[in-house]
Amino acid sequence: MLDINEIKNNFDSFKKGLDERKVSNSNTLLNSVISLDNSRKKNKTELDKILNEINILSKKVGKLFKLNKISEANALKPQIVELKEKSKKFSTSLDQATKQIEQILFELPNIPYKLVPSESEGNAIISKSPMPNFEKNLHPHWELLKKYDLIDFELGNKITGAGFPVYKNKMAKLQRSLVSFFLDNAINEGYKEVQIPILVNENSVYATGQLPDKEGLMYKIENENLYLIPTAEVPITNIFRNTVLDIDDLPIKYVGYSPNFRKEAGSWGSDVRGLNRLHQFEKVEIVQIIKPEDSYDALENMCQYIEGLLVKLELPYRKLRLSVDDLGFASAMTYDLEVYSAGQDKWLEVSSISNFESFQSTRLKLRYRDKKNIKNKPHTLNGSAIAFPRIIAALIENNQVKNGIKIPEALVPYTKFEILN
Repeated sequence: MLDINEIKNNFDSFKKGLDERKVSNSNTLLNSVISLDNSRKKNKTELDKILNEINILSKKVGKLFKLNKISEANALKPQIVELKEKSKKFSTSLDQATKQIEQILFELPNIPYKLVPSESEGNAIISKSPMPNFEKNLHPHWELLKKYDLIDFELGNKITGAGFPVYKNKMAKLQRSLVSFFLDNAINEGYKEVQIPILVNENSVYATGQLPDKEGLMYKIENENLYLIPTAEVPITNIFRNTVLDIDDLPIKYVGYSPNFRKEAGSWGSDVRGLNRLHQFEKVEIVQIIKPEDSYDALENMCQYIEGLLVKLELPYRKLRLSVDDLGFASAMTYDLEVYSAGQDKWLEVSSISNFESFQSTRLKLRYRDKKNIKNKPHTLNGSAIAFPRIIAALIENNQVKNGIKIPEALVPYTKFEILN
């Protein structure tokens, strides 16, 4: 959520950022927020004055009763009643203004960072690893999965529906191996592992920015204030909702594994074949909470770490800086990492790494106390480290051999087998 004081101090830059985000009536919306906030502050000042008067009169009445001056005490009571009625009106106005401000701000996306490419520039390819010489006419992963009886999409459709595959035999072991491989690497990188719920309440999804933006893409439990998580970012980040940290606590680095659930509507054809797009998938997520001045260095370091995982898995990849039109609702800047999948001759996104700056911490009511005992908003970051389905698709398509799929050397200590078949 955008910060009102920052909007007041940097109105033109916020308007420019929202215009780049294609937010209509940005000028009107920002001015409405400022006007409502000014009204809210006036109401708060008046309410505080009235409550103070009530407090003074109440103490005076109490003293008069103790002195047995009953008539004088009773004479003051109507003033207190009148002031309480007045306070209710100001309290109602205050609540209304606060709700109106929240309604506007909850609908506004984050402002893009200065390095984010414009819509006309498009996604920028920042770097690209060397490309191996692949054989021609390689099979797509869905053919190989069926050939070796590794994943059963039809069985998943029978049990649940499309997009919920059943992993079988050595593929089930590979999934489990990837969990351990990614978690072990993250722990060695200094991340603290947490195991989190896969159901979260409405406050949690609002706090990280999934609501109201992605309401139609999440699975909600009927008649419950609960959602299946679209990413472990939501529960991990919400560990720190309504929290005041000490500056010495920063940076905070957490990692968690979870199944994830997304409706992912609106895609067709080869983009959704096989493992390319699922409703349930596994992922390891890394989250950082950090001082603002260090957040963009942290973003680069997170990218380098995840790129290192792709190198260990022997997968060719490229790093993209997303343009403003592809930027997520809560993100100030995002890098995507894509791997090349030879059987499809296609680049597949396997990780998004984002800096949300103070957008999430504003919603979370998350602060840290500096050495001068002043409360500040930290920056939050997260990254997929990594999502499994497209990684598996690329591993299968890029490592086809006569008798199966060759497992990358880094994974063999986890799988205990060298060929997937």
